[in-house]
Amino acid sequence: MLKNIVSIFLQESCPLCERATSEEICNYCQKQLKSCQFKKPHKFWQGDLPVFVWGTYDGKLKQAIAALKYDKHPKIGELLGVWLADTWLNYALIHPKLSPLMIPIPLHKTKEKIRGFNQSEVIARGFCQVTKYPLNTNGLIRVRQTKAMFGLTVKEKEENIKEAFQLGKSLQHTTLSRPVLLMDDIYTTGTTIKEATRILQNQGIKVLGVVAVCTPRHL
Repeated sequence: MLKNIVSIFLQESCPLCERATSEEICNYCQKQLKSCQFKKPHKFWQGDLPVFVWGTYDGKLKQAIAALKYDKHPKIGELLGVWLADTWLNYALIHPKLSPLMIPIPLHKTKEKIRGFNQSEVIARGFCQVTKYPLNTNGLIRVRQTKAMFGLTVKEKEENIKEAFQLGKSLQHTTLSRPVLLMDDIYTTGTTIKEATRILQNQGIKVLGVVAVCTPRHL
């Protein structure tokens, strides 16, 4: 009895509900998060820029993304990356021998310094841990700070993100033999992804598509 009581006090609090837990997120919140998962995450894996999204940006998943980014809980991102990877592999959308280079959408260095990490990179690390895909955390760099996209028109979003990215040094003046898979935390209108894709394609790099944890769209 005493041993059980001591073990409870030694446990951390779940960042989403404050319950004691031996894991990064308690079992109760994990169940709620998984209820946000789409039944057809591969629905939009088609066209010129295919999209694979794990769940809907609402409820507990929206809370988890906020805790990851603003309350500085990177382990939440790693867990979401693992779940995203497990689902991705279940659908076998690309040839199993194809091992694309994973490139996360970058933050501007000023914002990343304040936050302490890039959430897309953290998610990508969890994803690559499962898939064994190679990860290039500096394949793209954000060279210009941009406004928040919320509330902007489509045209304003396009102008906002235009030329905000550059190739990282590791991809400059080189021929990449493998295709790229982009990683983002939230997929909304696709404006950011399209601009990142344009920069890569201008270097002759093939972009397979984008994988993201969530989207406010209804899939």
